[in-house]
Amino acid sequence: MPDAADKVVDRALGALVGGALGDALGMPTQLLSPARIAELYGHVEDFVAPFADHPVSKGLVAGTITDDTEQALLLGRILVESGDRFDHARWVNALLDWEREVKARGSYDLLGPSTKRAIDAINNGVPAEEAGRGGDTNGAAMRIAPVGIMMPREPLDALVVKVAETCRATHNTSIAIASAAAVAAAVSLGVSGSDWLAASGHAVAAARLGATLGHWVTGGDIAARIIWAQELVRGKPEKEAIKLIADLVGTGVASQESVPAAFAVLEVAQGDAWQAAVIAANLGGDTDTIGAIAAGMAGACAGLSKLPQDRIAQLHGIDIAQVRALAGDLVAARTRKAGPGKEGAA
Repeated sequence: MPDAADKVVDRALGALVGGALGDALGMPTQLLSPARIAELYGHVEDFVAPFADHPVSKGLVAGTITDDTEQALLLGRILVESGDRFDHARWVNALLDWEREVKARGSYDLLGPSTKRAIDAINNGVPAEEAGRGGDTNGAAMRIAPVGIMMPREPLDALVVKVAETCRATHNTSIAIASAAAVAAAVSLGVSGSDWLAASGHAVAAARLGATLGHWVTGGDIAARIIWAQELVRGKPEKEAIKLIADLVGTGVASQESVPAAFAVLEVAQGDAWQAAVIAANLGGDTDTIGAIAAGMAGACAGLSKLPQDRIAQLHGIDIAQVRALAGDLVAARTRKAGPGKEGAA
């Protein structure tokens, strides 16, 4: 019988590997319309290779992870190496090194628009704390799961402050911080042993706190949109829910679309990580990011042991042993912050 510490690590792994499943399943459908996805692949229910002329995924084999997973794992390692004070310079340099690496291997899925603008600004002499003042897209939310693993669920304001700290260089806006805080809080509550419903409520509270930080930018309130998106699809059949999310919530890179969409997917999937990945892959738009966020939150609440092991074995571009080591390091940091025995898994 696994002890409480083993359960926490299992859920931490569930967050990271669940995110990878959602990312890889959405890899061939990203940037496509729902109609084009259906035309090319039918209803996506398993890993498929992208069509030959895919704008960003061409040449990848079925089950390959993308920038969503790679940047999440990169952020996790920087968090561990930084200790209590997040190292912005190390983080920015790591992102630059990562982009050079993916270019060298011929990838087309590079830094997102907010991160790219911020790094260009930093390279032109803008201080890191100012470079991210226009970053309002979903790059911070897509890679934030390691913060949720590392930070205890309470005090919530400490978790949100850590989220904001990691957002400062690239996504230092109220919308991006609120979005990332919602995802990190859901992951943190899942790692502590709670289910996806409780995690959703914790996410809304975190989004409200996150919205008070960073540079204010226009856009719908993230907390309100998460609640609305989940209510919109509650009890609806999957096909109808997919259409509602695509038509009304939106599936673009804007935080106020893709993050509430991920929580709506979590609702439709009823917390099942693989089902969340399947629903997201068929939405159209930013399918890999929505899938990574939704399946990552679901995975945190379920744990690696409850994810489909046959699908995990089909993932490409991820070293599960390295992910296991990172999860252990993040959980060790979490335990130091919470205090031994103060936060076990249910």
